[in-house]
Amino acid sequence: MQATAYTYDETTRSGSVLLDDGTPLPFDAAAFDAGGLLLLRPGQRVRIEVTGESDARRIVLVTLQTL
Repeated sequence: MQATAYTYDETTRSGSVLLDDGTPLPFDAAAFDAGGLLLLRPGQRVRIEVTGESDARRIVLVTLQTL
């Protein structure tokens, strides 16, 4: 699934993305670390992997979107 980085805190390595429908979805340090990224800037396109449905959705991986 693709999204756009919305917020990112370097200290906690957590933040949020905006799904293509505009829905914000937070991610934690574990999801950030799973993607192997060192930094994330708001506005970057990212690829995410999500588990759960509806209000129980949780991002388990954040990485850069590649072609």
